[in-house]
Amino acid sequence: LHLSKQQRTMASAFASLPAVLQPKEEDIQMMLSAGVHTGTRNSDSAMEEYIWRRRKDGLHVLNIGKTWEKIMLAARVIVAIENPEDVVAISARPWGMRAVLKFAHYTGSQSIAGRFTPGTFTNQITKQFREPRLLIVTDPRTDSQAVRESSYVNIPVIAFCDSDSPLQHVDIAIPANNKGKHSIGLMYWMLAREVLRLRGSVSRSVDWDVPVDLFFHRDIEELKKTEEEQAAAKLQAEQQPAPAYEQEVPAGDGAFEQPVPEAAAAATSEPAAEGGAQQWQAAPADAQASAAAEW
Repeated sequence: LHLSKQQRTMASAFASLPAVLQPKEEDIQMMLSAGVHTGTRNSDSAMEEYIWRRRKDGLHVLNIGKTWEKIMLAARVIVAIENPEDVVAISARPWGMRAVLKFAHYTGSQSIAGRFTPGTFTNQITKQFREPRLLIVTDPRTDSQAVRESSYVNIPVIAFCDSDSPLQHVDIAIPANNKGKHSIGLMYWMLAREVLRLRGSVSRSVDWDVPVDLFFHRDIEELKKTEEEQAAAKLQAEQQPAPAYEQEVPAGDGAFEQPVPEAAAAATSEPAAEGGAQQWQAAPADAQASAAAEW
């Protein structure tokens, strides 16, 4: 087999994974373009094994190889749950709300987007009481209440962890940038795709027909701005006058003459009689008098 240098490097980096689960070059490029590897200036002691190095500006760079391996592991754990509705994805951060909803839609799981009500996993009196078997968290620090309650009722937790994220009560930590909307959306998209592939509903030989853009957060102001731009462009197109085309009529022998009926020609050639208007006006009166006499 003649492999390129880049392919040999990727094969050696993911030697622990079988050939089927190894990433493609497009997957690594998407992760780099979305900034999945970009960490923060601070780092937690438990996250040191997932940090590759530190840049000159102080930002930590996460190991993308570990990120991919943890996504494969998390997908295998999710598929092991028999009932998909026993999986709950949570995101209190606005950047991850849309991603959580889309992940729940395509995988059949439940989602909690927005504020997490305390007691959802522990207080049986509440209306929104749930008993999941697996919890997926966007940020362990922002969703700390859900992670704490999961430890009380023995629910395993899968979390996207940045370089400074605490790992208390987290069972599977996926090292990734959990502060960027593109990074969060891409991570949930990759996790949903791998879950569907392991279930057999999506083939590995064909690209998933769901675009990544559906998992990205869309700001309301940006949507209004695009709608206003589209409305302005449509109004400008309507206000533009239609182009006028003037057709030149050939003169002389080649001119087209429209035939005129004989009756119309005779009526136009003879001058109108004097008092014609009075006769036309008097006719209705005579008709009315004759009708009255008959009655």
